[in-house]
Amino acid sequence: MPQVRIACTAAEQTMKGSKRQRIILSMSSGNETMCRSILPKRILASLPAHENIYTIPNLLTFSRLIAAPIIGYLTIHEQHVAALALFSYAGATDLVDGWIARKWNLQTVVGTVIDPMADKTLMTVLTVSLAMKEAMPLPLAVLILGRDVLLSIAAVYYRYISLPPPKTLARYWDFSLPSAEVHPTGISKVNTALQLGLIGWTMGTMAVGGDLGWWGPEGALKAMWYLVGSTTIWSGASYIYTKDAVKVLTSRKAK
Repeated sequence: MPQVRIACTAAEQTMKGSKRQRIILSMSSGNETMCRSILPKRILASLPAHENIYTIPNLLTFSRLIAAPIIGYLTIHEQHVAALALFSYAGATDLVDGWIARKWNLQTVVGTVIDPMADKTLMTVLTVSLAMKEAMPLPLAVLILGRDVLLSIAAVYYRYISLPPPKTLARYWDFSLPSAEVHPTGISKVNTALQLGLIGWTMGTMAVGGDLGWWGPEGALKAMWYLVGSTTIWSGASYIYTKDAVKVLTSRKAK
């Protein structure tokens, strides 16, 4: 504790430039916590905030991330009933985690990132799996995957530019250190729901032994392909023209 107090005092006395910040950031997270209790408020505003990421909603979201490759494996190996059951679990957690976070005030910045990440991971895995089984048209699969790749590149970029210094690899992957919030656009939410609906519909048909070859579907399911393709393009463009889709946090907002 005395060493921490000395370091904090040195940081407090060094009020210019980034030297003060480097002294504070060089301490371990535990020491940083103690330092926060010592330093005055005028210095605390510049410290990067950490948040508790080990919440029930985040754990449910992580379970959805883990379930995604398993569902893809089951689909490719034609275990359609098991794949549909696990897909239903993933859909249920997608609804429940947000409700729990709102009801018990467990929202986290990292949750705004990993929740859409889990959705997109599930969507990517199943899009590839269904395209391999010729249950989804290849052009539609390429469109869905292309949009997600572009959004993933944008997410990596925004995480880097919004991360408080020093920009190290360890700090980049420290999701308890929030730097930017992602707010899905309205059409993006609609598109995700339609994509998941299409996949669920397709998997359900496969589970009961329906024919879903390239020319097999008629009527509503084929129309769904065109609808999902249209909303995929629209939702991707919405992140470009929507002002608050990605919000870089200041040190005060991060707290």
